[in-house]
Amino acid sequence: MARGLTKSREQVTSVERALSILELLASKHQGLSTSAISRSANLPKSSTSYLLRTLVSRGYVHRDEETGEHTLGVRVLSLGGQAMQGMALRELAVPYLRNIVDRTRLGSHLAILDHGDAVYIEKIESPGFIKMDIWVGRRVAPQLTAIGKALICSLGTEEVREITERHRVAPATSKTIVKLPRLLQELATTRRRGYAIDDEEHAVGVRCVAAPIFSASGEVVASIGVSGTASQLNDDSLPAVGNILKSAALKLSAQLGSRSKR
Repeated sequence: MARGLTKSREQVTSVERALSILELLASKHQGLSTSAISRSANLPKSSTSYLLRTLVSRGYVHRDEETGEHTLGVRVLSLGGQAMQGMALRELAVPYLRNIVDRTRLGSHLAILDHGDAVYIEKIESPGFIKMDIWVGRRVAPQLTAIGKALICSLGTEEVREITERHRVAPATSKTIVKLPRLLQELATTRRRGYAIDDEEHAVGVRCVAAPIFSASGEVVASIGVSGTASQLNDDSLPAVGNILKSAALKLSAQLGSRSKR
């Protein structure tokens, strides 16, 4: 037991030291040698060298081969850019999510694709008593949901195949799509229609509708959707709700620089 606790403390200490190094490099305008980092961060030189090698190998720190000095790597900048992009997208999307709730009386949500998962990054609850089992940070297999199908509707066959192989889903209901040809057909329909539908495929009695959001380069960067009971999203109301989402997604896409008219 004591050995396990010791190892855990060592791991925490290593993380803290690595973060100290990154914070130090972020505060400097010029590169720093291993010795300078060791002194400034008050770390043993051997530990500093080990951590720097790891950070360099992962791209979080760049080491100049001629001077031996270290600066922040592009991986850190990339993470920061992704975080800022996600924050900006959420801020832009919230007014649309609220408007969708006002117009449909259904809970609305925003999701992105991350390592093959559909991840909810924002939501606005419905005003009624019925609440869906959705929370910010939830990850689901894209093929199970409308918001996920909207996210992958423009991907190529091989990319979709990779996602389905990573997420080998068991049938949640009798309508769950588990075969690749059927999913590809559904994604083609989503592209033509402009919005995706989950017709009780993830849960009995629950329907979802979602539309893709496009970046300036024409890629799908997020999707916006609603969820409700099968009676709330019945056959008569579903097309109108789908068009509300499609319109909102296109307006949001335009704010991101997209010229898509889909």
